[in-house]
This record gives sequence, C-alpha cells and structure tokens, in this order.
Amino acid sequence: MPAKSSTIVTALTAAALVAVGVLGYQASASAPDDLTQARKAGGHSAAKRPSGQDGHGKKEAHPAPAAVPAASGKGRRVVYSLGDKRVWLVGADGKATRTYQVAPSSVSPPMGAYAVTSRSVSVTGSDGIAIEHVVLFTSVNGVVIGFSAAVDGSTPDPGASQKTGGIRETRDDGAALWKFGQTGTKVVVVA
Repeated sequence: MPAKSSTIVTALTAAALVAVGVLGYQASASAPDDLTQARKAGGHSAAKRPSGQDGHGKKEAHPAPAAVPAASGKGRRVVYSLGDKRVWLVGADGKATRTYQVAPSSVSPPMGAYAVTSRSVSVTGSDGIAIEHVVLFTSVNGVVIGFSAAVDGSTPDPGASQKTGGIRETRDDGAALWKFGQTGTKVVVVA
C-alpha cells in the first residue's frame, strides 16, 4: 500500500507543475508590452530578445541620431549646441562618434571656437555638488565654463541666483567626453 500512495503523490505533483508551467507561459505570452518595460525598469531580469526587434519579430524603429551641425567646422572636435542642449563628439572624419543631451547652467558661452584648457578628475562644483570628468574650455565674466557630470546625477538650476558654468552630462557621457576631450581639443559652440 505505501508504494501506491507515493505514486499518487508523485503523479499529482507532476500534474501540478505542468499546470503551473502552462499558466505561467500563457500569462507571459499575453502580457502587454508596457508591463514588460516596467519590469525591466524595475531591475527584474527578463528574457533578452534579439537586438533591433520589438518582441513580435518586427524591427524596432529608432530615431536617427541628430546630425552634426553643418556650421561647426571641420576635423576632430567637440560641438555644443546651445539651442539643442546637445553635444557631439566628432572624429577627424567629420562623423559623430557620440551625441547626447546636456543640461546647461545659468551662464552660457558665446558662440565660437575654443580649446579645452584644463581637466579635473573630480572636484566640487561652484554649486557645491561633487562632480567628475570636468573638461573646461572658457570663462565668461569670471565664471568658468565646461562640461562635467554630477556624481549624484543632479543637474544645475538655470534659474539659480548663483552664476555657474557647468554644462552637466550623465556620468557615462562625461566619461566619454573625458576620454575624447584632451587638453587642446577643439570645442565649437553653435546656436
């Protein structure tokens, strides 16, 4: 008799596992895409899909990266657009190797061509925030202007009464500009 009841328990356990597996598969297959995105943002692991596909086998549409401004000169340079609040790291071939949005501060540089004058790995910004990958290129009325990344991820308050010249980037973008923008590298500021 003991052999019979263990067989029944094993069969019921196997049936329950199969039922849970089928229900789990059905739930994941019918979940809306926005729930999948929320799960990824929340840090939970999710199955990876092939790059460039939307989860249904279709190609994802990615916007083309913003083009390097035409009036930004030639050669290897950093281009900063005041109006677009965007930076381009441009190689010697004139093609952008990276482009990204930035957060300007209360003092902006005039349009024109500059060169990186100094760099600091990490300092405290004029707004009291710890910053890293500081790349300076000019000053306006005694306010030093340059690119930096706040260690805490904060951005400057353009309406603040204190005049600051830090153009804030993400930490990843700051690290990329740090590698690219050695002392003497051309920086072009456009409208």
